[in-house]
Amino acid sequence: MQADTRLRRLPERGGRDFDEACRIIDAAKLCHVGVHLDGQPYVLPMACARQGRDLLLHGSVASRLVRHLADGHPCCVTVTHLDGLVLARSAFHSSMNYRCLMLFGRARLVAEPAARSAGLDALVEHLLPGRLADLRPPTRKELNATALLSVPIETFTTKVRSGPPEDPASDVGLPAWAGVVPLATVAGSAQDAPDLATGTARPAYLEDY
Repeated sequence: MQADTRLRRLPERGGRDFDEACRIIDAAKLCHVGVHLDGQPYVLPMACARQGRDLLLHGSVASRLVRHLADGHPCCVTVTHLDGLVLARSAFHSSMNYRCLMLFGRARLVAEPAARSAGLDALVEHLLPGRLADLRPPTRKELNATALLSVPIETFTTKVRSGPPEDPASDVGLPAWAGVVPLATVAGSAQDAPDLATGTARPAYLEDY
């Protein structure tokens, strides 16, 4: 059954532009994956990255969710960025500024060793560019315990809201404050591990981040 990606509520905010979908994914570290398993819906947060026209996910080979996805069952992946609180002169017209993606598809297990290694490397580099060069190579045991999944970015819809509140003319003269409170996720100062070897310098990519 083909997923219905039609937007019925404020469809002018939606779209199916691939480049827009890529921008939303590339700005994300986290997505939420929805599946239907044994008669029960589940939605789980997972780290994500994009590789070309695919969304990458990874997890333990022992995970029931990962095994379910690897079996080719349909899933829904969402990515959301909350960019601001939009405060109108009434609760009804107040809103949020956001960028979101809803992706439908079936995940594919990436089993070929070189492709799997490249995909896992892409995930590490997406989460923190420059980090991969610092890490020891994964052991065979670690690789055997990790599954890499790819979901094609084909059936999806995006939805974006930006800008100020849209009050009706009858509310504009009211004495309530109206406007936007911008929101953003920012990185704090890096914190050394308590067992960090003496003399270990912080890498440049942390300062850049």
